[in-house]
Amino acid sequence: MKLSVFKKAAAALPEDFFDAPPACGLILGSGWGNALTADRVLAEVDYADIPGLGASTVVGHAGKVSLYIRHGIRVVAFHGRRHWYEGGGWEPVVMPAELLRRMGVKNLLVTNAAGGINGKFRPGTLMAITDHINTTGLNPLVGPVVPGWGERFPDQSEVYDTGLTGVLAQAAKSLRIPLKRGIYAFTSGPVFETPAEIRAYAAMGADAVGMSTVPECTLASACGIRVAGLSCITNMAAGIGNRHLGHEEVLEQSKKTTPVMAKLVDAFLQQLALDFQLA
Repeated sequence: MKLSVFKKAAAALPEDFFDAPPACGLILGSGWGNALTADRVLAEVDYADIPGLGASTVVGHAGKVSLYIRHGIRVVAFHGRRHWYEGGGWEPVVMPAELLRRMGVKNLLVTNAAGGINGKFRPGTLMAITDHINTTGLNPLVGPVVPGWGERFPDQSEVYDTGLTGVLAQAAKSLRIPLKRGIYAFTSGPVFETPAEIRAYAAMGADAVGMSTVPECTLASACGIRVAGLSCITNMAAGIGNRHLGHEEVLEQSKKTTPVMAKLVDAFLQQLALDFQLA
């Protein structure tokens, strides 16, 4: 891990990002584009202009970071992410989490598109992540202990904060949006999983599977940031149903569900803003 990359990346952002700690950070998955609602945009930067991050190579990821005001609080949103399978190493994958840490963010909501393993799920189902299974053996914390990244052996018993996940559930309830809860299995990609692998993950207790989220959440949690995770089930995993799997299907379902997810994220921010006012 080249730590100098993070310093250069932070220096490439306008000072607005560091003027005051944002109340919440967002790392958004496939299909989000410009779906968020902002009262006032304070700053916006393309990933291509951030050293060590770079433009996304995956269709459906907008590739920009924005700082904006919504419901009276400051929010930083990363529209799209980099993945381990892109071959750029850990730096671009965990860059959003590290930049949010440097800004002083204490609350983080991460969204993704995932394949459904749980037979009760269908495309379009929204799932709050309660825990994860790292099937890869890969971990961004491997290497020397980095100041600010927590202890040598971080506790992972509650990566997805119960209180923050409760805020997400409260927001869903206020909008009457059905929100499931489940365990997310992380694979390295870029290939979709085999039916045998999906059967194995199901036996391990996984409800959904995807190629992202876990590295960022692992690092953020180790840094002391409260994390909540939200998956959109865009397709049923291999062997569950007879459909051929492709990224086009993921994007198509993401496009259908994004308006609902955007309303949910906005309600989540509204509830978080209320909690800040009451604190």
